[in-house]
Amino acid sequence: CMNYFFPASYAWGNFSVLAVGIWAIVQRDSLDAIVMFLTGLLLTVLTDIIHISVFYPQKNYLTDLRRFSVGMAILSLLLKPVSCYFVYQMYRERGGE
Repeated sequence: CMNYFFPASYAWGNFSVLAVGIWAIVQRDSLDAIVMFLTGLLLTVLTDIIHISVFYPQKNYLTDLRRFSVGMAILSLLLKPVSCYFVYQMYRERGGE
């Protein structure tokens, strides 16, 4: 989001999932919040793949700032399955099946 390289939908999607995640952590007894957070994480994995593949810059336009932004987006994408696993464990602890 630092370089305005991706469209606004990338930032809105990730920040809204972050807000739902904070809500899921604060309300420890809510099973719906954790399900919404897990669903949002899985959905953003798909949309992040689409955003990175469609908006990846050409070699001529790849500056250091863009390279860093894309690298952080890829790192975020790689860490999301790990986050999904831990959120699923939280779901199981709260009584989900």
